[in-house]
Amino acid sequence: MPERTPIAEVKARLERAKSVTVLTGAGISADSGVATFRGADGLWRNFRAEDLATPEAFARDPRLVWEWYNWRRELIATKRPNPAHHALVEMEKRGRRFWLITQNVDGLHRAAGSEQLSEIHGNIWRVRCTRCGQISENRQVPIPILPSCSVCQGLLRPHIVWFGESLAQRDLEQSYAALESCEVMLIIGTSGVVYPAASFAPVAKQAGAFVAEVNLDPTPNSDLMDVSIRGRASETVPLLL
Repeated sequence: MPERTPIAEVKARLERAKSVTVLTGAGISADSGVATFRGADGLWRNFRAEDLATPEAFARDPRLVWEWYNWRRELIATKRPNPAHHALVEMEKRGRRFWLITQNVDGLHRAAGSEQLSEIHGNIWRVRCTRCGQISENRQVPIPILPSCSVCQGLLRPHIVWFGESLAQRDLEQSYAALESCEVMLIIGTSGVVYPAASFAPVAKQAGAFVAEVNLDPTPNSDLMDVSIRGRASETVPLLL
């Protein structure tokens, strides 16, 4: 009997699985034309993303930080979910336990129709009041700078987890619960080396899950995988259905 291809192996595992957990990163959004906003793509007016996405930068110059986020929002507003986003929505609908963990803040998973998900780094289309703490959706493009809270007129900030900030406890609890109970874990478009995401594959494997990655290039975690599939998320993930 010929050996199964990696795609056939993952597809067979998914068909049998009663619970599936998925982790996505910048690679799935890149196929929709969303820049990473880090490294070469992150340079804006000679500022690096790492210099602007911090509480200290916002405290020092909230107008500058909001101008950068407005630029990002204007770019992301023109992008649409791709076939990989839609394939994950289809996986969610197949009547089993399913949870999607995304590191992306662009909101494309929600736009595609995903409902069972944790946006562990936040969502660029949500804002949080720095005075009263209220979180709300805001899709104004361009957004008025500086935006103020409709409840208390306090200064709004992007509802994003910035460098140096902790992830929301509820998101972490939901994510680890899904990882510890899944039979199959898919890691799509991310190297998975930044914590806490770096711990996700080991947690799932320790719990007995079959773990597979879909990525254009090998990652530092490729040796930990049961299966590694090389390719674009938008082309490869639909083949797993």
